[in-house]
Amino acid sequence: MRSFILLTVTACIVLVASGLNHQPGRGNGLSLSKDKSSFKTSPKSNTSLIPAATRRYRLDAAQSKFTAHALAGGLLWFKGHNHVIAVREFTGEAQLTPGSITPASLVITAKTASMVETSSVFTEPQKQIINRELREIVLHPEQYPEIVFRSTSVAGTATGSNEYDLKITGDLTLHGVTRQINIPTKVVVTGNELRAQGKFSINRGDFNVKATSAVHGLVRVRKKVKFTFDIIGHQQ
Repeated sequence: MRSFILLTVTACIVLVASGLNHQPGRGNGLSLSKDKSSFKTSPKSNTSLIPAATRRYRLDAAQSKFTAHALAGGLLWFKGHNHVIAVREFTGEAQLTPGSITPASLVITAKTASMVETSSVFTEPQKQIINRELREIVLHPEQYPEIVFRSTSVAGTATGSNEYDLKITGDLTLHGVTRQINIPTKVVVTGNELRAQGKFSINRGDFNVKATSAVHGLVRVRKKVKFTFDIIGHQQ
């Protein structure tokens, strides 16, 4: 009888010990603590952070400014004043990923015929002459109706909450010629609105864009043309 009782007690001890060693909760991330009085959660394996979604912004020409500054090349009929040529019509899209910046991109398509003189130093009749020469001698919008910039890479750093200093590299197609340019850009995102500001320069000779001939002498500029922009985009 005593042997039977001893055998039964021994079997119970073995079963309890076996149950503790098996730890069935381990499969769902739970393990028994040393004092056997509470459970703790084990870290899950193969976890990763989900990156922020890339945001798309449609550019709004009506709320933006995109201007070419052409420095005068000499004392001609308009007394050597600098030209300020506004790009009135353009469309495009910017993409930016909050936090990581990339993926990011920029595409702008401007209507060549929409570029007009805006400097206040010229009278309205003078502006009409300049604009006619821009179309007929300099830009040729009937042959090259669009000016296109398409980014190939975007790099930069965050300078604050939703503020970024970027270097946008891409291909500019102007007057039938495509060249790579770099555009330093400051970007600020407020709610659903993106604002991009910056400036860059091109050599008009690189794009086969020439000033008017000395015979006309109304639009004659140096080779370097500077562009400034303050562009607004709305999230789609």
